Formats: sequence, C-alpha cells, structure tokens
Amino acid sequence: MARRLINRRPGRVGAVLLGALPFVVLAAVYLSASRARLAANPDDRLLPAPGQFLDAIVRMAFEPSRRTGEYLLWTDTLASLERIGLGVSVAAVTALCIGILTGLLPYARAGLSPVVKAFSLIPPLSVLPILFITFGLGEAAKVMLIVFGITPFMTRDLQQRTLEIPEEQLIKAQTLGASSGQILLRVALPQILPRLIESVRLGLGPAWLFLIAAEAIAAEEGLGYRIFLLRRYLAMDVILPYVAWITLIAFSADTLLRLLRRRAFPWTAASA
Repeated sequence: MARRLINRRPGRVGAVLLGALPFVVLAAVYLSASRARLAANPDDRLLPAPGQFLDAIVRMAFEPSRRTGEYLLWTDTLASLERIGLGVSVAAVTALCIGILTGLLPYARAGLSPVVKAFSLIPPLSVLPILFITFGLGEAAKVMLIVFGITPFMTRDLQQRTLEIPEEQLIKAQTLGASSGQILLRVALPQILPRLIESVRLGLGPAWLFLIAAEAIAAEEGLGYRIFLLRRYLAMDVILPYVAWITLIAFSADTLLRLLRRRAFPWTAASA
C-alpha cells in the first residue's frame, strides 16, 4: 500500500522545489517568447525584456511624476490599500454580526436569511452603475462595491459555521444558567472568530477584483486605475509589474491573516 502514488508525500525540500517548478517553467516560456519577439521587432511592446521591467519599476517607484510630482507606485498602492482595507473591514464586521445572529437565533435567521441569500445571488458588478448613481464617483461607491461583493457570502459562511456548533454545548450552557447573550459572546463568538479570519482570506481575491473594476471606471489614482490607464499605450513594461505587485500584496495579506489565526487561536492550527 505504501508504494502507491497516493500514499507518497514530498518532504519539505521536495515541496518547495515542486512549488517553484511551475514558476520556473512560466519564466522560461516568457523569456523565450520575449527574446523571439524582440529579435523580430526591437520596438515590440507586448513582451518586454526583464531590463525594461526594471526600468519601469524604478521610474514608477523612485522617480517623481513630471505631472504631479508624486511617486506613482506608492501613491497608487496607498489609495488601493485604503479602499480595500475599509471595504473588507466593513464587510467583516457586518458579516460577523449578521452571521452569528442568524446562526444562533431562529427568529433572526427567519427574518434575515432570505435577504442575505438573495443579495448573494446578485452579480456585484451589475450593481456598480447603481452604486455610482447612489454614492457618486467618489470613494464611497468603490468601497461599497467591495462591501456588496463579499459581505453576503461571508455572512452565509459564518452563519453555517454557527449552525455547526454542537447542540450539546448550547444545552450545557443553558443548563448552567447562561443567557442568550452570554451564549453568543462566550460560546459562539470564540468559535466563530477563527472562521471569520478564514472568510476574510477567501474574500480578499474577490475584493481585489471589485476594487480594480471600480478603479478602472472611476478613479484618479490606484493600482487598477493605473493598469487600465496604461493599457491604452500598451505599456506592458508597467502593467505586468503592477499585476505582480498586486499579487505580492495579496499574498502578504493572506500570509499575515494565516499567522494571525495561528497566533490568536492556536487550537485551530491542527484543522487549518
């Protein structure tokens, strides 16, 4: 049985090498294709050489803009982080409150679950024009798109996790004289908070999608705005590093949340 492939697991070094292999292959394919296109046309802008990426990064990050005097990469990054941070925070608090209430209280579940389910089925990007009409073209509409896009599924996830709390725990707490509020705060909440962090991790991907969509339509700064602005000029030497930068930020945020869960709720590490 041990010789079967499904029973074999890579060691730590093997796992790192296997994880790096796809990136090495992708880099090799890109470099080969870039070299071929630049050999045929030195002015080709579709697949820039690594040196062009480096020049673009230095220009965007360490040289002030001739028009505004700002360091564009850092200005865009700060603007996008403010929007996504606010949107995800509002969504997390809203999802936690509604999810734990609807999971624990039958009356709350009967009243709120249908509307949460209905909102979760609405394609978020379809309401973007409504948000711009309602909140204007400022920051509120962009933040609300993130909130609208990720809150419903986070709420349903937390509600389901609350419903999965063993009935024996709730009965035992009531037997010991705990009120509904005490059960919510001292039985349900400690078990739901680790799941809230996981929900935020899962919501970061869609949140970035909604942020970039909103910035592409109505913004004057931001990572999504810059990507779609430079798309007009086929500036792939800037667009690709911006995409890589967004990926690095998202990866860092996911890692920090995973470490936060491990540090704050160590008893969940085995199931993570």
